[in-house]
Amino acid sequence: MSSKRVAFVSGGSGALGRAIVRALAEDGCAVAYSYKGNREKAEQLHGELAAAGLNVRPYPLDVLDASACVGLAERIEAELGPVEILINNAGVAQVMPFAMIEEDDWDRVMDINVKGMFLVTKAFARGMIRRKKGSIVNIGSLAGMRMLEVPVHYAAAKSAVTGFTLALARELGRYNIRVNAAVPGMLDGGVSINVPARLQEKYKDYCALSRSGTCEEAAQLVAFLAGDRSSYINAQAIMIDGGI
Repeated sequence: MSSKRVAFVSGGSGALGRAIVRALAEDGCAVAYSYKGNREKAEQLHGELAAAGLNVRPYPLDVLDASACVGLAERIEAELGPVEILINNAGVAQVMPFAMIEEDDWDRVMDINVKGMFLVTKAFARGMIRRKKGSIVNIGSLAGMRMLEVPVHYAAAKSAVTGFTLALARELGRYNIRVNAAVPGMLDGGVSINVPARLQEKYKDYCALSRSGTCEEAAQLVAFLAGDRSSYINAQAIMIDGGI
């Protein structure tokens, strides 16, 4: 990647988000990333990467605030330059059996994982459309692709990521904007930290590699899909799950 490329990562303070920020920065991008509740981790990441000479900047953002998303897109373009890469990583999981899911639980998981992706994309895609150039990578989950013992509302939200990716890729392709999804399985330190131990072991039994993945491994896929090395990959939901 050229050092002039600017990337934005939503939800950059979580385990996977931090790994994605690091991977993009090491590939030569100037990386802006958002956080909401993890300011300490966001600033810690900034200090670590800045000390290594990498150009990264954290910004607070509520992905459900449409005007804030637009404002941040404008601010980043003014401070770092036009955003050519968007990573929709902000999300939330909730381990809960179907019978116990309340309407508020459903709304929260669907809002952050799906509506937030829509609002952030709408804010940042405008500039990509004007410039007729861009790459968008949405973070899905194996929970939305396979029959697994996972929370229903989380699986529904992550399944929506695939439909969003396919339709948006078709619509934005005319502007030379690629849209793909990276679909991780169970990752050490990721949302799977809330998965019961028996289910983690069950996953490893079914996995051809007999292990969970790492956030760093998933981040390398994201960085690949975001960059020019994948210039003819579009409208794909690529699983990185060790073989399930």
